[in-house]
Amino acid sequence: MVKFAVFASGSGTNFENIIHNLETGNIQNAKCVTLIVDKAQAKVIDRAKRLGIAYHVVLPKEFADKEAYEQAVLEILKKDQVELIILAGYMRIITHVLLDAYPKRIINLHPAYLPEFPGKQSILDAYEAKVTYSGVTVHYIDEGIDTGEIIRQEKVMIDPSWSLETLEEHIHALEYQLFPEVINLVCKQIEERR
Repeated sequence: MVKFAVFASGSGTNFENIIHNLETGNIQNAKCVTLIVDKAQAKVIDRAKRLGIAYHVVLPKEFADKEAYEQAVLEILKKDQVELIILAGYMRIITHVLLDAYPKRIINLHPAYLPEFPGKQSILDAYEAKVTYSGVTVHYIDEGIDTGEIIRQEKVMIDPSWSLETLEEHIHALEYQLFPEVINLVCKQIEERR
């Protein structure tokens, strides 16, 4: 059984989708042991309470720097014997503290077809660029912004008549399908390497 932690900063829809996929068996041989949240008022906290998932609110501003913040997070992860970190709407750059502790064990969901449209507002960027497609990418984290090795990605063909909201709906629907599949795959690979 692979113990993983989810990191989130916002509403937590992808977090809830991951837990749902654990419960239905679409993600196997894995357990979400904790949720790490970096914002005191994040809606994902309410989801964790409702779903019965342990969570820790760790506020970066309470630490001297990013490294000290991540060191505090790392202590929680060690205590919970976390083997894999899953970023689901976590809006922080990961530093060497976690990267060194979890080499190729931190995965991120990005709502664009990388390397196109990295960064925070990728759906809006794709929409405003009037491209014919965007998509969803799941990748390992490295020192850059959305530059890590791609695990899997799929395209969403964009109808020129779509509003931004319609594009967001299509991207999120694909996220909810693709992310659990990749998490299941990565957990299986971790188990096989033991």
